[in-house]
Amino acid sequence: MKHINFLAFVMPAFFLFLYLEFKLAQRRKRPEIFNYESSVSNISIGIAERLINLFIAASFYQLYYFIYDDYRIFDIPSNAFIWILLILMTDFVWYWYHRLGHEVNFFWAAHIVHHHSEAFNFTTAARITTFQAIIRTGFWCILPFLGFHPSMVITMLLVHGAYSFFTHTQLVGKIKWLEYVFVTPSVHGVHHASDEKYLDKNFGDMFTFWDRLFGTFQSEEEKPKYGLTHPLKSYSFLWQHFHYYFEIFELYKRSKGFKAKFLAVFGSPAHMDQNIRPLLEKRFLQDKSTSNKRLRFRNYLYIQLAICILFLTVFTYSFETLTIADKVFVLSFILITLINCGALLEHRKWIYYLEYARIYIITSYFLYEENLIAFFLVPLLIMFCAEQLFSLGKRYRDVILQLET
Repeated sequence: MKHINFLAFVMPAFFLFLYLEFKLAQRRKRPEIFNYESSVSNISIGIAERLINLFIAASFYQLYYFIYDDYRIFDIPSNAFIWILLILMTDFVWYWYHRLGHEVNFFWAAHIVHHHSEAFNFTTAARITTFQAIIRTGFWCILPFLGFHPSMVITMLLVHGAYSFFTHTQLVGKIKWLEYVFVTPSVHGVHHASDEKYLDKNFGDMFTFWDRLFGTFQSEEEKPKYGLTHPLKSYSFLWQHFHYYFEIFELYKRSKGFKAKFLAVFGSPAHMDQNIRPLLEKRFLQDKSTSNKRLRFRNYLYIQLAICILFLTVFTYSFETLTIADKVFVLSFILITLINCGALLEHRKWIYYLEYARIYIITSYFLYEENLIAFFLVPLLIMFCAEQLFSLGKRYRDVILQLET
């Protein structure tokens, strides 16, 4: 029992609350809360973050202990007053991490993914990338450096993360008296809005007094419009992760002189050339359909997400006991499937290549397990012949990429 990874129960809990939110939205006749494409995209990114963090989360914790053991400034004890101080310090550090994430291009590149969604519900809370997790870990290191024990810090981060999950919903209205101290869904909804008056407001995650103190608080007035001021024209899993890094690189290439190049990386996103993104989208997404029609067989996409969730839950539960081959297989299979889901949302005609890749990953894994490495090329040969003889790719597209009439 000591090897149980309790993070395995995060995914089932997430979907339980998501189901309750969905049913309550239906009961209140508010279907606009859930957007099909955004929700699928949000969940896909959340799965990827949970998956990749399994490989690096231990390094985060080891870093906390390393800093605490060798470099802490104070020896801070553990008592009720210190726990209160820690929760305040945790949110204070978060405020500045979060604010810099909106004010510095390099940090915004990691954080922007969290703001892509034009829907605002529990699925949006899952929209976090590993890049963002790595950057904020650097900020969290301040806490063990000051002298807070790593076990206390890790516990508080779990509490902090759980609280912020419940602020991503529209089903809780304004609670004005509570907003004087705590971040509510209304307060955080303002942070996710693209309306000009709401931009770069409400950076606190649990408490509102940091925003009030530093002049970044904004109460909800008009109903927010969620998402980016310049919405992303793609549900591609990879493009959503990396598009802003491409934008920074493009701006860096165009800039003349050290100062301009420095500002391209560490300047404000507000000064980003807004013509760059359409140019890159035309360059890399030139075959994107502008059709607003949805897939006819959406259950195929749901099944793939369900398989990823099941794999991730079991994988997390037994992570410590698995071999390197097991871990590489699960990592590859889930990532290919998530890319596949994004391609399905965009009706990409080359999607069948991903299906072949997934089949090859599965067959290669079982060949390895059975010590039949010499036959690794056999599945490739079979798939090549099947494609040439039966045009499986065309048949696959004709069935799977059918759109609603």
